[in-house]
Amino acid sequence: MDLVVRADTQQPARDPFTYYALPPNDRLVIERAPVSGPQFARRTGYLAFAVGRAIGRGRADVVMTRDLGVAALVCAMPGALRAPVVYESHGYAPHVAAALPELVSTAHAPSAAKLARLARREARVWRDADGYVTITAGLAQELSARHGTRSHVAVIPDGVRLGVRSRLSHLEDRDLTPTVPTVAYAGHLYAWKGVDVLLEAIARVPAVQGLIVGGHDAEPDLARVKALAAQLGIDARVTFTGLVEPSRVPELLRRATVLVLPNPASAISTRYTSPLKLFEYLAAGRAIVASDLPAIREVVHDGVEVLLVAPGDPAALAAGITRLLDDPALAASLARAASDLAPQYSWHRRAERLDALFGHVTR
Repeated sequence: MDLVVRADTQQPARDPFTYYALPPNDRLVIERAPVSGPQFARRTGYLAFAVGRAIGRGRADVVMTRDLGVAALVCAMPGALRAPVVYESHGYAPHVAAALPELVSTAHAPSAAKLARLARREARVWRDADGYVTITAGLAQELSARHGTRSHVAVIPDGVRLGVRSRLSHLEDRDLTPTVPTVAYAGHLYAWKGVDVLLEAIARVPAVQGLIVGGHDAEPDLARVKALAAQLGIDARVTFTGLVEPSRVPELLRRATVLVLPNPASAISTRYTSPLKLFEYLAAGRAIVASDLPAIREVVHDGVEVLLVAPGDPAALAAGITRLLDDPALAASLARAASDLAPQYSWHRRAERLDALFGHVTR
């Protein structure tokens, strides 16, 4: 298997196996597209390099991509000259592009021409891709309503690496249980992820400490949430780890009493998002409070694996956290059910679902 990627933003380039704490795999060849220059040149070079792996005598058996541009270019070629294409969608591109400026501080408003171009690509790939993956059922339903039904569509959510927990087996749960109730979040700090809502909730629950895992010094979001914590008078109660390697996240999550997924309702999080953190939370063996959104309800049930609260509402989130702190039996029951559900969303299970789809498109 070949994995075609863009050049690493760091020099020297990081080794992916080391970064993700994975053993080397001789069957996986990582090809970095040899691109340089301004952004337009890098993008053009990457597209040419990726498409080159899909055509010609030495083409791949199947090309899977979540890059809409790559998928559209390959799908435009005659079927006899290209490999079968499986496209993985994480959202309807025009809606995502239009929403991003309100959700991510570094995003720019797209032009009408760009939105029209993205819509044409979406329609072409939906029509011509040999296989199609969405990460939520809501997204599959939206695309079907917009473009009509098609065959070989699979809803395959994101997942979690269960093996990390076994590597931490030398750490007893009692060693990771905080002495002070701790509420934790792991992930990006973009406004649409809801960390601001979580900080406002923590301010309403004086008995807890906060642990925010993630954030990059080069982006404005970390500074924004730190400033909000100071404004709320809780900066002494909240620890911001900044960017950490993925292999460190499971242990940090298990240091929490309650894990929180605080996404407000937005164009992305309501129907499109299959958040990695939800699956990491399930595997962590801790009680979870999450926003009551359709994409979340596709995976978990209120009062069974998680406690669902009104999205974007700090008071509701604070009440959910307080309820779990005041009811250890409920918290333990949710944690057990979440842990039992996690194996259904392992990366291994995701690979099995993808492999079944690959089998259909290569027959």
